[in-house]
Amino acid sequence: MDETEWQADRFEEDRAHLRSVAYRMLGSISEADDAVQDTWLRMSRAGASGVENIGGWLTTIVGRVSLNMLRSRNTRREESLDVRVPDPVIVPEGSLQPDEEALLADSVSLELLVVLDTLAPAERLAFVLHDMFALPFEEIAPMVGRSPAAARQLASRARRRVKGADVPAPDPDLARQRDVVDAFFLAARGGDFDALVALLDPDVVLRADGGTGRPAASRVIHGRAAVAGQALMFALPDAELRPALVNGAAGVVVTFAGQPVSVMGFTVAEGKVLEIDAIADPERVRRIAAAVLSDDESGTAGPQPE
Repeated sequence: MDETEWQADRFEEDRAHLRSVAYRMLGSISEADDAVQDTWLRMSRAGASGVENIGGWLTTIVGRVSLNMLRSRNTRREESLDVRVPDPVIVPEGSLQPDEEALLADSVSLELLVVLDTLAPAERLAFVLHDMFALPFEEIAPMVGRSPAAARQLASRARRRVKGADVPAPDPDLARQRDVVDAFFLAARGGDFDALVALLDPDVVLRADGGTGRPAASRVIHGRAAVAGQALMFALPDAELRPALVNGAAGVVVTFAGQPVSVMGFTVAEGKVLEIDAIADPERVRRIAAAVLSDDESGTAGPQPE
């Protein structure tokens, strides 16, 4: 086996891990894949024959690449994108593959990714690499141009933000989650405000991301009365609801006339909806919903119109 083949085989051993690092850094599957590809190109150019810990070396490379992408994205981000729901990992229920399981290990919920999006890029890097992947601060420090002690402080600040956000833990029983999500849509389509309110936690949060082309559709709504009112207003009785796992939790892909119009993820605990994350950016919805829409065995979620 020549050097190129050896490098390619060795890289494949770490691909799932590198994709997981990049996804937690970027909150975007497509950007994570770009970061992994860039990491491979850097490895193939530099060579790795003299590297003792190739896994750690590749992790630092994908961390640097992701940090640069994150800084560039934050520089470009417009004010209208203050409400941003990260790209979820979305698959038909019951079909999570090993590479997708790796992406979602350690309960990487959409809510956690939303919190990570509020961190400064250097804080996010220090937190992700140390707290999620146990990389020592001595290796993180050069990436952010700080001392190990300063990198430790970055991770500490990020950790406080994450803990302070009190990211909710979903019900571990997916069937119970699905029952609540189905009941939510049944009540919304039936115009039953009281039933909706009964399904929502008093502090429920709805995040809607319409993308750059639809800034007016982006909003954050708090409280069950307001969220129930929004659900009634935008219930589409003729839409089809396809069940999906959205970052491992119950969710749906909403299609209208055969075209995907939104992806909705739910955080459900103790029979109540705590958070709803909805993406309505047409381009992103088409891309991230492809796995569900291409599955011929997918059924429909919840009650469908008569």
